[in-house]
Amino acid sequence: MPKTLNIGMIGYKFMGRAHSHAWLKADRFFDLKARPVLKVICGRQRAGVMNACARWGWSQFVTDWHEVVDDSTIDVIDINTPNDTHAEIAIAAAKAGKAILCEKPLALDVKQARQMVDAVKKAGVVNMVCHNYRRIPAIVLAKKMIEAGELGRIYHYRARYAQDWVADPNFPLNWRLQDKIAGSGANGDINSHIVDLGRYLVGEFAEVCGQTETFVKERPLPGEPGRKGKVTVDDAVMFIGRFQNGALANLEATRFALGRKNGIQIEINGSKGSLVFDFEDMNRLKYYNEADPADRRGFRDILVTQGGGVHPYVGNWWPPGHIIGYEHTFVHTIADFINAVVDRQSVQPTFEDGLMNQIVLDAVEKSARTRRWIVIGK
Repeated sequence: MPKTLNIGMIGYKFMGRAHSHAWLKADRFFDLKARPVLKVICGRQRAGVMNACARWGWSQFVTDWHEVVDDSTIDVIDINTPNDTHAEIAIAAAKAGKAILCEKPLALDVKQARQMVDAVKKAGVVNMVCHNYRRIPAIVLAKKMIEAGELGRIYHYRARYAQDWVADPNFPLNWRLQDKIAGSGANGDINSHIVDLGRYLVGEFAEVCGQTETFVKERPLPGEPGRKGKVTVDDAVMFIGRFQNGALANLEATRFALGRKNGIQIEINGSKGSLVFDFEDMNRLKYYNEADPADRRGFRDILVTQGGGVHPYVGNWWPPGHIIGYEHTFVHTIADFINAVVDRQSVQPTFEDGLMNQIVLDAVEKSARTRRWIVIGK
């Protein structure tokens, strides 16, 4: 019988649901080195966390995260709270010797991210930031092809992450629209994902030049009819840049693209070929090979649903040709994390990756503020 890992999860809403599902499913579909036990879930609103506890099969619930971190029976702390609490919880968890999985962005700013990295290094605990899109089979295949040299020298990385959920000016002022809680808007929320994918697929950024915009400056205050509050984060961000290997970068993230609910498009061009990925068709990778005969050139579709180790992760799910979806990326993340915890091995993206992402995001904000190119430094 495999050993067990007792999980304590802090936060229970959108990401709490995604993570709860992943903790439940991981050992059903993957041969793991330990079985996760959903020991305790934590949230500030008693009724909400009690309902989540019952719905997802957690053994118990609490309303104070300190109780989870201080529980000597807990092996893993999973952090799904608003961004302003990530650092405090993670640092406490590290001091308590817990392995830590933390939602992105890692922190409010670079200073906090450094403190988190220092804490997990000092404690020697396994740590991971949840950039689930790294574990889309098509993205992992793209990484494999790039590392094998199939695209040759990389010239361009273009990425767009587009949503429209705050485009309505009457959308209320929630925590994601306040810098003291969220840190930033589209920049930290969704730009962090395509920055992370750029680092994963192409390499480290060398310099950036960005701009941001807040289209709706004030929004209705929840529960206070007729009153409005100031929006203190960006609604959209875009930047150009350069990677250390010389490749050029062009990234855009917006919450004001009407009709786009969770659109992610990536194109990578190299000296030997190109790759195109669209999250709305996430089981497909498009590949152009310059070495094809002149009369056969064009983008080919690679359906990333072959099992038997041919395509990453999918062999653990269904027979060939049966597609998987968004929720599966979290299961893949949790499965890799569990094995790393048992082996006490590093698993990417680590808190250091989260710090490097934060350095890029902060540089983009500084560039937008000063209207200057910013060189990326550690």
